[in-house]
Amino acid sequence: MKIIFFAKIRELIGKEEENITLPENVVTINDMVSFLKEYNKIYYNVFENYDFFIACDEELVDMDYKISNTKEIAIFPPVTGG
Repeated sequence: MKIIFFAKIRELIGKEEENITLPENVVTINDMVSFLKEYNKIYYNVFENYDFFIACDEELVDMDYKISNTKEIAIFPPVTGG
């Protein structure tokens, strides 16, 4: 699964994207976040301490979204304008 990071999330994780093979029991976005938190302490820190949104194939999704046919996941912080 291709995971892309944007803005502050990218800075915190230290990379623009990562290709990760998710286990079969990872079905939803919530499952993926739980897996990533165990996969690497950096992800744990980001998901525990920062607000974020997730888009699957360029559509904003909820944490219970099923990712079975998803090609690309984007993780980004809330955006504000000024």
